[in-house]
Amino acid sequence: MTVSRKAARRGAMMVRMDGLTLINLSHVNDPATTTLYPGDPPFELETVATVEEHGYHLRYVRQGEHTGTHWGAPGHFNPGEPLADDLDVNDLFRPAVKIDVRAQCAADADYAVTVADLTAWERRHGRIPAESMVIIWTGWDARWGTPAFANLDAGGVPHQPGFALETARWLVDTGRIGYTGGTGTDTFGPDPGRDRSYAVSRLVYRRHRISLEVLANLAALPATGAHVLCGGTINRAGSGSAATIYGVLPAG
Repeated sequence: MTVSRKAARRGAMMVRMDGLTLINLSHVNDPATTTLYPGDPPFELETVATVEEHGYHLRYVRQGEHTGTHWGAPGHFNPGEPLADDLDVNDLFRPAVKIDVRAQCAADADYAVTVADLTAWERRHGRIPAESMVIIWTGWDARWGTPAFANLDAGGVPHQPGFALETARWLVDTGRIGYTGGTGTDTFGPDPGRDRSYAVSRLVYRRHRISLEVLANLAALPATGAHVLCGGTINRAGSGSAATIYGVLPAG
């Protein structure tokens, strides 16, 4: 395994080991910088033991299951659908594609990714493989830790890009996200931020699909050829999990 000195200092963003390249797609959770979705529980870290006093270092973590980088289980929005402990490894390790829509989103914070955006990507890279995680790179990962990430208006409504509902429906109907695929984004979720009906989320989370949210370091993820591996705790009847999510691809 090789890690640059600079990467080791900041927490490695990418490492190569045993024929694989691992890309860290997760933000560091820090109460000073972690941006919460409006209404989510506070994120707190409390030191409850120190090496000097107790012989070991330990902190008590208080957070919602969707704090920071995380994945959501199908039952997060749809009653009767699988919850975190109903999923298996196959559900959390999926082929992935990355759609770069930063230019569109820079021009319009409420941009809704279109079917045309995806078919333009396919003309360059080939058809999105069935059962994939379709990840949009909006550029919001660069806003993490600042008020520009939530981008709230005077009424407290987030303004972030997302998938248009017809685009999510196309991904479902054509099998591109299929039964065990899903969507990913560097924003709070797959819905445009001002849509409080969560129509895209409710569609994506049907059947067995998951959603990857608040992703980081998407510049390092290739447009195609990678898988994503989702970590995190598996809580009984959990709606998902705060997680370290990795991009996985052959070293080269």
